[in-house]
Amino acid sequence: MKIKDIQKLAEEHGLALTDEMKFNEMGIDFKVGFATDKKGRQWLLRIPRRNNLGEQIENEKRILRLVKKHLSVQVPDWQIATPKLVAYPLLKDKPALTFDAKTYAVTWNMDKENPNYVPSLAKTLVELHGISQKDVLKNGLKVMEPNDLRPEIADRLRLVKTELGIDSALEVRYRKWLDNDVLWPDFTQFIHGDLYAGHVLTSKDGVVSGIIDWSTGQISDISQDFSGHVSVFGEESLKQLITEYKKLGGRVWAKLFDQTIERAAAAPLAYGLFAIETQDDVHISGAKAQLGVD
Repeated sequence: MKIKDIQKLAEEHGLALTDEMKFNEMGIDFKVGFATDKKGRQWLLRIPRRNNLGEQIENEKRILRLVKKHLSVQVPDWQIATPKLVAYPLLKDKPALTFDAKTYAVTWNMDKENPNYVPSLAKTLVELHGISQKDVLKNGLKVMEPNDLRPEIADRLRLVKTELGIDSALEVRYRKWLDNDVLWPDFTQFIHGDLYAGHVLTSKDGVVSGIIDWSTGQISDISQDFSGHVSVFGEESLKQLITEYKKLGGRVWAKLFDQTIERAAAAPLAYGLFAIETQDDVHISGAKAQLGVD
């Protein structure tokens, strides 16, 4: 889709854009554009890569409507949300890190060691995880009970192994994880579901100021919102995050750290599931590589 096509699409939705646009091709579901309207206001555009994302867009719209009531940080304000285009005014700050779409090189938009980041992230997580099940159900969002958690992973493992294959050592690790009763929580809470530094906006002094990309918001295992942190910042930083989270009133269990490590190790399963659902050759190849399949 060329710039003129995007201008026409936006105009059909009541948004008059200049031809001043940049794009980020990293998004799995959406082509992301940064555009300026004819009044000089900056917008973020999300253009669906597939025709079947209408339901996902509606779900994320409901998630955003819920979380903006409960969080003290910014979330996207979707002013256009249709199966063809999502658009919202660009948020104030940048993600903590960004990837180059071609080289995959990481650019940090804050000091990775900034002492303000972990406490402010913990505060945001406490707010997020404190959203009540009643409010989640009222918005028609997904709710996973504790007894649903392991069957979800077992089904994912079975499907991914059948469709793509999996390295035997990795499969053994996942099965040990599924069988280890003490790791799994006896409660679930509302989560972002895909939280890592690329989806967390920060001010220049490293304070969390916003969260983006909410398509996987649901009630589930909170360790999923810690796993993206350990993948980027390491185990010591994860320990600090859990300590700060607990200090601020976040609900934990004895094995949250260990469960988070296993959740992070299970990222190839999630990618494998996505590759199967999209049937995209690039993602299938990438998932097989992560799963250790030749």
